[in-house]
Amino acid sequence: MQFRDLETQYLRLKSEIDGGIARVIKNTNFISGKQVNELEGRLAEYVGAKHCITCGNGTDALTLMMMAWGIKEGDAVFVPDFTFFASGEVVAYAGATPVFYDVQPDTFNADADSLEAAIRAVNAEGKLNPKAIIAVDLFGQPADYVKLQKVADKYDLLLLEDGAQGFGGRIGDKKACSFGDAATTSFFPAKPLGCYGDGGAVFVNDDNTADYLRSVRIHGKGSFKYDNIRIGVNSRLDTIQAALLLPKFKAFCEYELEDVNKVADLYTAQLCDNVITPVVTEGFYSSWAQYAIQLKDETERNILQNALKEKDIPTMIYYPKPMHRQKAFEGIKQYVDCTVTERLCETVLALPMHPYLSEEQIRFVTDNIKCILQKR
Repeated sequence: MQFRDLETQYLRLKSEIDGGIARVIKNTNFISGKQVNELEGRLAEYVGAKHCITCGNGTDALTLMMMAWGIKEGDAVFVPDFTFFASGEVVAYAGATPVFYDVQPDTFNADADSLEAAIRAVNAEGKLNPKAIIAVDLFGQPADYVKLQKVADKYDLLLLEDGAQGFGGRIGDKKACSFGDAATTSFFPAKPLGCYGDGGAVFVNDDNTADYLRSVRIHGKGSFKYDNIRIGVNSRLDTIQAALLLPKFKAFCEYELEDVNKVADLYTAQLCDNVITPVVTEGFYSSWAQYAIQLKDETERNILQNALKEKDIPTMIYYPKPMHRQKAFEGIKQYVDCTVTERLCETVLALPMHPYLSEEQIRFVTDNIKCILQKR
């Protein structure tokens, strides 16, 4: 059993993917080929953003927005404590200070009250300049941007949606990667929409920001390749990756998103009486980058994970350590307690999750979980 079955997906889409890659090779348009522009247009239309600017990876997408907003030393950027390292790393890389806030115990997403408490604490201390908020669409469900936008407006802060795991999710009819002042996503292979390497994108509505991003992702270029008007980086989505993302995006829209929600529903129906299952807030829709259950404590999680491994059932722990406890962030002040994050890091376990899981496979996983927990 695969944790995320990319092989089955490839076999389903083999002719389209192989054909797309072959055309890129035949035409030798490996960098900035027409498929990149086509993909950007389709993604922007789907999300409902005016501009989609692809780049080398999801971390670069966040970095590009730090550059676009002029995030620098002395600035405070507020980051969830329960997330992947990149969400805080890009802030520190820009020379600014990541200030970590707690998350909700059921959705794993940003806790607006904890965020506001962190903002107030930073303001009261007066040493840092609060500049922006990063919210993460963890495990596929958008954060509560209605509440978060109110906090951002109240304190005059920029709001960045880190949609690396959230592409395809939505709140009502409004899709993930369309919230806040800008949004980013990742095309890492295991993401809801993944390529066969690294890739990412930024979504914005502001024309000037879009022009800046298109420039800075290619060495700060101006009107042509050797006209460099600013210091930039080298972060482009390869044409081959765009070519294979096009048929994968079509499948994502036509059936994968619906199918992965059916998988999640079956998991929940089978496990809701045995473990804490993930919650999708009413009016929200998840793309299910992960299906993460919660156990009683770290000991029970370790026992279950090891027992499942013996049955050849892969699992993953997202995330074993809070952001504020990462060695790289030693010395950075913690302004609010993140007790929910502390607990989640000890109790969360992600199960195999993808649109191609059969009902038989799901029941094999859930039956083993119930059996292991009952024996304990």
